[in-house]
Amino acid sequence: MKKAEIETFFARLQAADPEPKGELNYSNNYTLLVAVVLSAQATDVGVNKATRKLFETVDNPAAMLALGEAGLKQHIRTIGLFNTKGKNVIALSRRLLDDFDGQVPESREELESLPGVGRKTANVVCNIAFGQPTIAVDTHLFRLGNRTGLAPGKTPLEVERKLEKRVPKVYLQHAHHWLILHGRYVCKARKPDCPACLVNDLCGYKAKTTV
Repeated sequence: MKKAEIETFFARLQAADPEPKGELNYSNNYTLLVAVVLSAQATDVGVNKATRKLFETVDNPAAMLALGEAGLKQHIRTIGLFNTKGKNVIALSRRLLDDFDGQVPESREELESLPGVGRKTANVVCNIAFGQPTIAVDTHLFRLGNRTGLAPGKTPLEVERKLEKRVPKVYLQHAHHWLILHGRYVCKARKPDCPACLVNDLCGYKAKTTV
């Protein structure tokens, strides 16, 4: 996709949704971090259902440690990989208290040092919590980067770096939200809804759907 086409691509997404938001529910930076950790290989809907009651009483690392791993797992047992995720949430909560005064750190490097936090999770937190123009490449962004020709790459990191280079700076803050939502509801994995796509004419996908 050419530079002018990329500009038009994001201008249209912005016009349709000027202030895109993530779909995970949270009340502060800590609950955001926990929700994003829990969302790996799970749907936002499923995570929100599991955390609805949890976050009513547990919204800081000390409260999470007081709840304990067994108590946490009772809340998140409907989420995939809940045993591992439960261990990680307890461990990262302890690290936050021990090393960060109970606060979620702002840097990607420090976030990635926490148990259960990878690059994608760190990028999401940096973007939503701290307003950093990071791009978190999940399955939707990886698919869109390659399918549309926007930022083709063999790995999520390659797609991320190409997006950071190619997306105009004015759109970087919200770019990953627009792409996630577009991939979730329009440019779906099995059958993209090309007739409903705002950027159909800019997309390089050869097997576009007609109905």
